[in-house]
Amino acid sequence: MAGFLEGLSPIWQGLQQAFNLLISLDPQILRITALSLIITMSAVLIGSLISIPLGSVIAYGKFRGRNALIWLIQTLYAFPTVVIGLIVFLFIRKTGPFGSLNLLFTPQGMIIGQTVLVLPIITGLTISALVAVDLTIRDTITSLGATRLQFLISALKEARFAILAAIALAFGRAISEVGAAIIIGGNIASPGNFYTSTRTLTTAITLETGKGDIALSIALGIILLLIALVINIVISIVQNR
Repeated sequence: MAGFLEGLSPIWQGLQQAFNLLISLDPQILRITALSLIITMSAVLIGSLISIPLGSVIAYGKFRGRNALIWLIQTLYAFPTVVIGLIVFLFIRKTGPFGSLNLLFTPQGMIIGQTVLVLPIITGLTISALVAVDLTIRDTITSLGATRLQFLISALKEARFAILAAIALAFGRAISEVGAAIIIGGNIASPGNFYTSTRTLTTAITLETGKGDIALSIALGIILLLIALVINIVISIVQNR
């Protein structure tokens, strides 16, 4: 019992130091949090602009291989993030097809990686949301003489809450990702230049834990948990609607 309590002491001290860092608004924590949010929000926005129209076309399209394509998209939900990081790395490294763009170890490269990560999630859940729109509503829209574009817009309005929940879910998946972030970003800290730093919440937790800086790791972990809590609250509100 004494050994157990003795083992808890460093954890308690780490928690106290972590809360002190949070209360004092430590610049390093703010910088890492801001970068994580910017990268993830950018990726989710780009992914949504691609996935929602694509999901709409697939949901109501009639073409050979449609069901196989939907199955493939849904399978990609569980695609290992470290493999996504490896694939993007191979394309944007110096000797890769897009090496001349100098995207490796940059926030822009990390945005590309997270965009690839969220694309199948938003696309697949958009398809599910649109297919679930009541058939009577779809028939009514068609009977009113709507064009194909007007039909898609009306269907998206009917499924908007489910699609918003899909976007929130993709955001949560992206911001908690670590494998691709390390491979593509390199976990670089640039205190003097915010736009060249690639250290995010998850990669910083991995590094600081390995270095033994438990207080900073706990502080970053608390922020990540708070973000996850906000996302879950948003999803619950949207689903209730």
